[in-house]
Amino acid sequence: MTDMKAIAGAVETIGRELAEAGNLVKGQILVIGCSTSEIVGRHIGTSGTEEAAEQIFLAVESLRRELGIFTAFQCCEHLNRALVVEKELIRHYPLLEQVSAVPVPKAGGAMAAYAYRHMQDPCLVETIQAHAGIDIGETLIGMHLRRVAVPFRPSIRQIGLASVIAAYTRPKLIGGPRAVYTLEQQATEPQSGSC
Repeated sequence: MTDMKAIAGAVETIGRELAEAGNLVKGQILVIGCSTSEIVGRHIGTSGTEEAAEQIFLAVESLRRELGIFTAFQCCEHLNRALVVEKELIRHYPLLEQVSAVPVPKAGGAMAAYAYRHMQDPCLVETIQAHAGIDIGETLIGMHLRRVAVPFRPSIRQIGLASVIAAYTRPKLIGGPRAVYTLEQQATEPQSGSC
């Protein structure tokens, strides 16, 4: 049997570790993919539980307030993996496209449905490019991460009976063998010729 009270603590621990590893800063986006069915040991999409969704939402809200980040909760494939966000996020990232639907447990998933009903001013966006993400139960959040994702292994690898994977992103490294990526590196590189 899954200890529902332990879920929030585990999510907060994972979120803090990920924020530190990925250097998340105020205004960046954390995407959450979650199968509450997998948490309770059932096949994804078959036994969603509001109790698990509530614990995850409370933990993610705590992280959001503490870090000053935006959060996005991924819906299931029945809503094409759209994301539940606060409308404030669209004002901050105006290229995001709002779409119309209200997630419910059987079309959107228990986690997205819970988030939609408990956010201040929720809406759905079709896609996003998040700076980091936590995937609880193998929901495939990769499509909503920025281009260069760095896998992250948190100290807690399971919530309930669901496996947990996470990632943060970094800017692309461009250039070839003469490219410099930090000011400190430039000072130590030999200067020979110019472009």
